[in-house]
Amino acid sequence: MEHATAANDTLFVLLGAIMVLAMHAGFAFLEVGTVRFKNQVNALVKILSDFGVSTIAYFFFGYGVAYNVTFFEGAESLTDANGYPLVKFFFLLTFAAAIPAIVSGGIAERAKFLPQLTATFALVALIYPLFEGIAWNGNFGIQAWLAETFGAEFHDFAGSVVVHAVGGWVALAAVVLLGHRRGRYGKNGEVYAHPPSSIPFLALGAWILTVGWFGFNVMSAQSLEGISGLVAVNSLMAMVGGTLAALAAGRNDPGFVHNGPLAGLVAVCAGSDLMHPLGALVTGGVAGVLFVITFTLTQNRWRIDDVLGVWPLHGLCGAWGGIAAGIFGTAAAGGLGGVALGSQLVGTLIGVAVALFGGLLVYGILKKSVGIRLSEEQEFEGADLAIHKIAASPSFD
Repeated sequence: MEHATAANDTLFVLLGAIMVLAMHAGFAFLEVGTVRFKNQVNALVKILSDFGVSTIAYFFFGYGVAYNVTFFEGAESLTDANGYPLVKFFFLLTFAAAIPAIVSGGIAERAKFLPQLTATFALVALIYPLFEGIAWNGNFGIQAWLAETFGAEFHDFAGSVVVHAVGGWVALAAVVLLGHRRGRYGKNGEVYAHPPSSIPFLALGAWILTVGWFGFNVMSAQSLEGISGLVAVNSLMAMVGGTLAALAAGRNDPGFVHNGPLAGLVAVCAGSDLMHPLGALVTGGVAGVLFVITFTLTQNRWRIDDVLGVWPLHGLCGAWGGIAAGIFGTAAAGGLGGVALGSQLVGTLIGVAVALFGGLLVYGILKKSVGIRLSEEQEFEGADLAIHKIAASPSFD
C-alpha cells in the first residue's frame, strides 16, 4: 500500500508539472499576440530560453535556497518513493520559471536578450526562492512569528503572492528601469497606441493558461490524498468572475476579456483551498475590475509602458489574492478558517518588498554594467531581425 501511494502521488504531481509546463506556451502566445509583428519571434524564443535557464538556476541553486534540498548524491538515492522528490522539484520548477515568463511580457519589444537571460538566472536562483522559502518552508522563522502574532501563518496555497505578485513586482522594477518604448508617448502627454498584432494568438495564449491553471491550483496539494474539488470549483468561479467583470468594465474589449480569467485565477490561488465558491466568485470579479482599471491607469495616466500589463495582472491581482484569502477564507465569510487577515497583509507586503527590491537590484546592476535596452535602431527594426535575424512571416523579411 505504501508503494502504491508513493506511485500515485508521483504520477499526480508529474501530471501537475506537465500541465504547468504547458502554461508556458500560454505565456508565449499571449505575448506573441500582444506585441507587434516585428517582435513575435523574440517573444517565442524568450519564453523557451528563459525556461531552460530557469531549470539550471533552480536545480543548482534555487531549490536549495528555498528548501535546503539538493540532488547531488547518486541516482539510486533519488528513486526513493518512486522518485517523488524529483517530480516535486519539477512541479515547483514550473512555478519558479513563471517569474521570468511574467517579466517577459512587461519588458517586451525593447529589452536586450542576453542580459534578460542573466536576470532570469539571478531571479530564479536567489530572489524568487528567498520568498518561496519564507512562505512555503518556514525559513527565517517569519511564519512562526506571524502565527504567534496573529494566530495563523501566512497562507498562500498555490502562489497568488509567492509566484504572481513576486513576478509582477519584479516586472514593475524592470519596466521602470527600461523606460517606455520609443513612440509610445509624446512630449505633450500624447498616448500613441501599439495595437496587438494578433487577437487570435492572444486568445489562444489566454486559453492555454486558463486550462493549465487547474493543474497549477489543484495539483498544489502535491499528493493524491490531498486533492480537493473545492480548489477546482473555486478556480472555476474565480475565472468566471474575472471574465465577466473584465467584460463589463472593459466594455467588450477583447484584450480585457481574455485577461479577465487570468486576473481571477491569479487572485484565487492563495485561498482556493479555503474559500466558499461564492467568495471565490467575488475574489475573481474584484480582480477583473482591478486589472481593467489599473491597466488603463498604468498605460495612459502613469505612462508606465508595461506591454502586457503584467504588473496590474500579476503584481496587483496577486497581492489582492493574498489579502482576499484572509477575508473570504475565514469561517465568518463561509470559508474553512485557519487564516488571519493580519498575517495575509504582512506576508503579502513582505513578498512585494522582496520582489521590488530584488528586481531593482538585478536589473539596476545589469543596466549599469552591460545595459538592458536595445539601441534605437534595433528597436525600430524589431527584436526579431535585430536579435534572431529572422522574421515571423516572410512578408516581413
